[in-house]
Amino acid sequence: MKIIITGGAGFIGSHLTEALLNKGDTVAVIDDFNSFYDPALKRENVKGFAKNPRLTLFEGDITDREKVTRSIGSFSPDVICHLGARAGVRPSIQDPLLYERVNCQGTLNILEAVKDLRLKNFVFASSSSVYGINSKTPFSEEDPITRPISPYASTKRAGELFCFTYSHLYGLPATCLRFFTVYGERGRPDMAVAKFTRLIHEGKPIEVYGDGSALRDFTYVSDIISGVVNAVYNPSSYEIVNIGGSKTVTVKRLIEVIETSLGKKAQIKFSVPAPGDAPITYADVTKAKKLFGFEPKVRIEEGVARYVKWFLARRTGV
Repeated sequence: MKIIITGGAGFIGSHLTEALLNKGDTVAVIDDFNSFYDPALKRENVKGFAKNPRLTLFEGDITDREKVTRSIGSFSPDVICHLGARAGVRPSIQDPLLYERVNCQGTLNILEAVKDLRLKNFVFASSSSVYGINSKTPFSEEDPITRPISPYASTKRAGELFCFTYSHLYGLPATCLRFFTVYGERGRPDMAVAKFTRLIHEGKPIEVYGDGSALRDFTYVSDIISGVVNAVYNPSSYEIVNIGGSKTVTVKRLIEVIETSLGKKAQIKFSVPAPGDAPITYADVTKAKKLFGFEPKVRIEEGVARYVKWFLARRTGV
């Protein structure tokens, strides 16, 4: 199949690009290599597949409607995997207008460009953040989404609703995947596993918001990619589906696992809880198992060990 991946140079996007190329698909990446974190890291992400003859790279911003329409039209995809977005709860509180522009307008630009193409599938990367303050656990796709607590969460929920609208109006097959705290090789440097690993390794203090008892459903990147690929090949008229590890870990426990993998102790500085951070994320993945056989396989101890091995190899050049 011919598949476009927006954000295909990023953390999850680059892994997905590799996986689909390895399956024999023809892939186009749309990415603007923005400075949310060091663009050189994204350039490095694409090095491994940049010369693949089945890869096309469109460098551009999804808020540029003309560029988006032209890129999609020239490639004529069968499937769109829309991962491109401004990510992060805390940065969205600092600049909500940027998040609205990229995550809402950008998504609409892509939907407008594909509404008449008769795509086989449209896969949208949503987030567990949409659940907000949700007292029921684990989180189910049937839970009411009425209390998102960050602009990022609100924009991701808006994206899901836009997908439904275009599915209803134009018969666009759409699957919205709610990702739960993804970590692993190439992980964004601002995310907990990457940031804590680097600081502990360097002997610097790490800041923990709250008392470390917050619970997160950490999901290793290979499990996320398995879920996305399965969703690509199993289209639905419209579905929202959780993709997560389906097991919670406290932030304190995460730090202990990183300490064990690094063989170093952390210097922890506790601070007040950050606005926009949910006290718990926890995925019910029953629906994903039913629709396309999703089964998370990598537990936190194994996933962190893999990440730390990759991190140390990059530091030593081995």
